[in-house]
Amino acid sequence: MTMRDLLLEVAQTYEQKAGTGAGVPGQKVLRAVSSRTDLGVREGWEVAGFGGKGTAASAPWIGIFDPEINTDPKAGLYLAYIFSTDLKSVTLTLQQGVTELREKLKEQKAFRTHLERHAERLFGALPASLAEQWNHRPVFGRGERPESYEAASVVARRYETSDLPAEGQLRQDLRVAESLLQRAAAADAAWRAARDEDQDDRELSDSRQGVGRRATTALAGFKPRNSSGYVANIAAQQQVKSQKHETLIRDFGAYIVTRDFTPTNLRIHPKDLILRQSDGTGEGAPEWLVEVKVIRRGDAATAVREAVGQLREYSYFLYREQRLAAPHLMGLFSEEIGVYAAYLEDQGIAAMWQNGGGWGGTSTAAAWGMID
Repeated sequence: MTMRDLLLEVAQTYEQKAGTGAGVPGQKVLRAVSSRTDLGVREGWEVAGFGGKGTAASAPWIGIFDPEINTDPKAGLYLAYIFSTDLKSVTLTLQQGVTELREKLKEQKAFRTHLERHAERLFGALPASLAEQWNHRPVFGRGERPESYEAASVVARRYETSDLPAEGQLRQDLRVAESLLQRAAAADAAWRAARDEDQDDRELSDSRQGVGRRATTALAGFKPRNSSGYVANIAAQQQVKSQKHETLIRDFGAYIVTRDFTPTNLRIHPKDLILRQSDGTGEGAPEWLVEVKVIRRGDAATAVREAVGQLREYSYFLYREQRLAAPHLMGLFSEEIGVYAAYLEDQGIAAMWQNGGGWGGTSTAAAWGMID
């Protein structure tokens, strides 16, 4: 049986007035979903059917969960095929969990407004080329739970149960939805982290503000972005960067100009930062490609792994493929990276990091004159 067969079977057998007993055909179909392996869901992901507890749900649904993101439909993000209350349509939707929020926000208008606003925010974090094709606001029918699902929907695609697409099209749509879920979840996680970090982030110290006239000139192409969390869209993926990320760039920019380097982070998207020597601005002058990473909860391994991947990718696509001179590669970190410093050097990548009130780095960074 395929996903298309399953959706048709639910539409044909489900009855809201039949209850949730073990012998009820529609409920039996939904309960068996979690043990199915023939539905075209990505390997490692979980799937489950929901028809209500005690009282049959007026809008039955099938949930699809990425275990690395969330497996609880009460909170968090997940995908769902939600049927309308008349069972004439089913919608593949990227959903926010509603149950836990409903317990916190008792007033219905405030509850729905919160869901709708966050849905709009998440939608704005998705690649326009994908999200615009899924810019559908579902209508599931009357009732508190169906209306909550409507408000919680980030993106959606609706199908008539009397005219379902072929299985191949359903699977293609599911692949897109899976990608949108992962991108939205990354944005959501970064926003939450940025919100937490806003409480303890510091202002630029007075000692770093007076960098002199030469530094001011060198910083002409360097303008730190807004320090609140923001979304930076690139062609292949979504990046959500926090206040600490921008503060790290700002602090480093103020420092590196004192070492006769000119930093630039304007109009170089998707690169974080590039450096040039202050007396080497002519065509063909060497350029330093810098990937900036905030180490969270001491996890240097993840930060280094991400930096290496992005530096290699950008070096290939943004330089080699464009027939430009290969840049020097460097990772910039918010704290020391321990044994990974030697690893990066072995990979031909220099590294620098904040070290108390100053800056530390690898031997290659020192050879470039970036540190003593």
